[in-house]
This record gives sequence, structure tokens and C-alpha cells, in this order.
Amino acid sequence: MPETSSKRPTTPRSIRIALVVNPFTLRMKGGDHAPALAREFISRGHTVRGFGAPPGAIPRSSSDPIIEGGVATEDGLGLLGFQPDVIVAYDATSPAAWLGARRARKLHVPLLLVEEGFPEVGHPVERMLRASGRGLWGAYVRRTAFKVVALDAVASAQARREGFRADDIHVLPPGVDLTHYRPGLSSNLPFQHGIRGRILLRVGQLQEGRDLDVLIEAFARTVGKREDWSLVFAGTGSARGRLRALVDRLGIGARVHWIARPRREELPGLLGASTLLAITARDNDVRTLIARRALACGLPVIASDVPRLRELVEHDGCGLLATPSDIASWTATIQSAASSPMRRERWGLRGREIAEECFAWPQIADEFERSLLEAHASSLEGLPRGVVGSSSPSRI
Repeated sequence: MPETSSKRPTTPRSIRIALVVNPFTLRMKGGDHAPALAREFISRGHTVRGFGAPPGAIPRSSSDPIIEGGVATEDGLGLLGFQPDVIVAYDATSPAAWLGARRARKLHVPLLLVEEGFPEVGHPVERMLRASGRGLWGAYVRRTAFKVVALDAVASAQARREGFRADDIHVLPPGVDLTHYRPGLSSNLPFQHGIRGRILLRVGQLQEGRDLDVLIEAFARTVGKREDWSLVFAGTGSARGRLRALVDRLGIGARVHWIARPRREELPGLLGASTLLAITARDNDVRTLIARRALACGLPVIASDVPRLRELVEHDGCGLLATPSDIASWTATIQSAASSPMRRERWGLRGREIAEECFAWPQIADEFERSLLEAHASSLEGLPRGVVGSSSPSRI
């Protein structure tokens, strides 16, 4: 009688990874996550394809998968034709997650979800899509998923509200390209726009409900009275006209500058040329990518004290936190940050330290890769699937 081997299947060193993204969030919140992960996985020898993204948005491996009957590409046969070993889908209530769950079940491969944490408030289209997804396929996705990677504590809380178990959710922040964003850079953008002296920078869309008027009022009460500070808004939006009128009424038009949002290659230098980055918010409906990039550049951050920003900005560690919508608090915060160059230098050093400890893409990809290989190994072992955290190990 032949001897039966009790060895577990060996996980291949290289696997096929499908990244299924929600096109809306690829352009918006955390939009560099899937492309950066793809680059890291390709550098480790894995075969990677992106689905749901515009052509070229997600890097892909140069070789095509070999399937029965020849060579296939996702361009011709889609996700099924690619035959991934594991599927990573973004946003648990998105159509991307639904597609990932359907294909994972059909191919009998594990599904990992990346939860970016849409805010409770937001664009009506966002709210509609979340509500539809939660009702139409939320339970189906939950039953299929192997585990969830939440990009911050707010995203983790959202995943729990959507029905995922806390033990099956791992918080793993997005990374930053620490070679592109680094201390010591400079920019000629301030010179081109006639900006002199120290810069209080705000980057992003000029939209209502972002407390931008609070920032302007606080600036006018503090360093806006001086000749050696400028408030720079790098971005456009529907609120620009009203904000410019407010600046004129306050008599600080010469100290406030309006420039277009810098291109990717310009942003590190602008951050390096600035003195402080300001991020105002009333709630967790706020993008944090610019904060991580600023910290990587050694630029201190002053931000509204909301959970999503509090998680990033150590108060008096790499910047300061101010009470949302409170002009007096923001006034005191700007005055305190502007009056102490030595503290700003310390905050900048600590910011870079945090970035190197927490936001290095290679380290983040290492953790993510371990989770993918664990999921793939569990599928090879034939462990039960269909419920998050089934008898498989569920820790990243």
C-alpha cells in the first residue's frame, strides 16, 4: 500500500495577484495604493494585473500567464482569463468588491479586501454607491472574504460596522515613496508666484465645508499681519471666489496666494520650500495622503483634531492639533507654531522619523505579501472558505 504523505502543500515563491479597484477611489482617496503595491509585488517576482483602472494606471508584469491552451492576457479574457492565485479588491461595498467576490468563488481562490474608509458624509454619489453596495452585495462579499486590510483606524471601524469581525481586520497604513518625498528639497514655484518669506501651505480642492475660512481668519489674526509670512492655497475649487472675497475683506490680499495644484514632480519641492502645512477638517471626510507626504519631507503639520488626522499628527511631536471649526484654537495653534523655529525643526525631524518607521512602501508590502501568501497557502490546503476568519489563520 503506498505511503500517504502528511506534508502540507508548498506555497509558491511567486504567485499571480489580481488588483481589482474602484475607479472612483483610485482617482480620489488613497489613489496611489494599488499602483504602489503593484510595483512592490512585481519587484518581488509576482505576476500582477490591475482591473477596473484606466490603462496604465496600475503597473503590470511584462509576462502573460500561461493557461491551458496557450497564453492569455486580461485584455482579452478579463479576470477569469488571468487566473489569479489571489484577488485583492478595494472597498467592501463597491462594485469592485462584488466582482472580486464573484471571481474568487468561481476560481476557488482567496479574496482580500482593502478598506479605505469612506466617510459617513461625502459626495452624494459616494453615499449612494455605499448604500447600494451594502444592501445588494455586502453580505455576499463578507462571506467570501478571507480578511480585510484597513488603511487606518477609521477604515477599521467602518469595516466593523459593515459586519466584519474585529479579529479579521488588520490596520496597515498606506505608504509614501520616501525617495521622492524627502527633506532638503526646494522649489521655484514660490518665486514664480511672487511668494516670499515663510509659507503656511494648504494643498487640495477649495470646497465648502472644509473650514478654509477658519484658516484664513486665524492667519489674519496672527502672522498675516506680518511681512515675512504668506498663506498659500495650492488648488482650485468652487469655494475659491468666496474665500478670495473673505481675504479682501480682511485686508490680507498681499499675504495670501492662490496657485494651481502642483504636478506630482513639483509637489515634493513645494513641500520642502514651505514652513508649515495646514489641514483643516470638520470630520473624518478628509484626505490624509498630503499629511504623510509632508511628514516624509520633514514639513511640520498643523491639523484639525479629528480621529483620522490625530492618528497621523503627534501633538507637539510632528506638529500641532487644533479644535475643528474653532477660530480661537486655530489662531493659538498658528501663533504657537510660527513663534518657535526650534520646535518646528524638531517636529520636522520627528515627522521624517515617523515616515520611515510607518510609511515605507517596502515594509508595508512585506506585511501585505505575507497576508497574500498565507491566504494562498490556506487555499492550497483546502481549508474552509466562505466566511472571513474561517479555520484559516487570520492575522497579518
